Amino acid sequence: MPAESRPNELKTSPENTPDTLLRIEDLSIRFPVSGRQGWATAVQKLNLSLYPGELLGLVGESGCGKSLSSLAILGLVPPPGVITEGKIWFEGQDLLTLGERDLQTVRGSQIAYIPQDPLTSLNPVYTVGEQIMEVLLQHQPISRQNAKAKAIALLDQVRIPNAKNRVNDYPHQFSGGMRQRVMIAMALSCKPSLLIADEPTTALDVTVQAQILSLIQDIRKEHGTTVLLITHDLGVVAETCDRVCVMYAGRLVEQGPVWSLFKNPKHPYTQGLLNSLPRRDSQRLQPIEGQPPALTEIPTGCAFVARCPQKIAVCQEPVFPKPSVFLPHPEVDEQEAHAVCCFLYPPTEEASTVREI
Repeated sequence: MPAESRPNELKTSPENTPDTLLRIEDLSIRFPVSGRQGWATAVQKLNLSLYPGELLGLVGESGCGKSLSSLAILGLVPPPGVITEGKIWFEGQDLLTLGERDLQTVRGSQIAYIPQDPLTSLNPVYTVGEQIMEVLLQHQPISRQNAKAKAIALLDQVRIPNAKNRVNDYPHQFSGGMRQRVMIAMALSCKPSLLIADEPTTALDVTVQAQILSLIQDIRKEHGTTVLLITHDLGVVAETCDRVCVMYAGRLVEQGPVWSLFKNPKHPYTQGLLNSLPRRDSQRLQPIEGQPPALTEIPTGCAFVARCPQKIAVCQEPVFPKPSVFLPHPEVDEQEAHAVCCFLYPPTEEASTVREI
């Protein structure tokens, strides 16, 4: 591919800086297409960073690659999916170079994961206490007696009433919200540096959603845990996150501090997402017309071009737009940079030097 037509995503610098807890560089994930030649590109040249102690929201439509990207961090891309390129730096080490045994020491202890559906993630034939104890016994030199005592303390920490008795209950004996609390307790058992929460409030009523999000916030403040929150709910992002990254068709199209992105969204896709939200003024919703492209037919240039109401001639060309960076303040830390990949905004000088995305 000629240099001028090679996709130029929002990127980080090649150096792995000490203030970055996790950095993904040019991550691409593909799946072979059965019955025909070729590949389905689920994630394409994804670049993003996580800083210690922050809560980063990753948003986008279903199928845009959010959850798959998080599974790649844990080395759990479901077969026949293949990571075709990229690096995932965590505390100075590229996770993609680790073997399975080394990855097992990272999962659960340093990086913890809260899945979308706790009912299918919890083993129905073991008590919740036994499942929390399994994580503790796997990663810590601890006796079964002390592991059970810690499991009770963890259930109490996530506000499960009567934790001393409920530690002996099975998953089906808990409500949806309580099962999610059990998963959070399990994730926190080894005090990880990074917590990945994949749609943690899916299928929960509004009151329980608020409780779960409040719990995650409290844990973050108490332990200094860095959180990657994957969701399609922009309301959740607005209430909880420090920064937000927007994905579309496996690509990162915009990122910025929450207040900046919600106040002044740049990318037409981000604008469409915000315009489709209900408003207090009861204005008619403005849905995004059309459907995302098939993973086997993602355009070489802007993937949003077929649905974009603001497209211009260059959007049809097989050249991915270079990032433009908007600095909210004259002397702002680069973590606050608001960046977008869109031909409507010509790249600035800052775009060539900013580390973020």
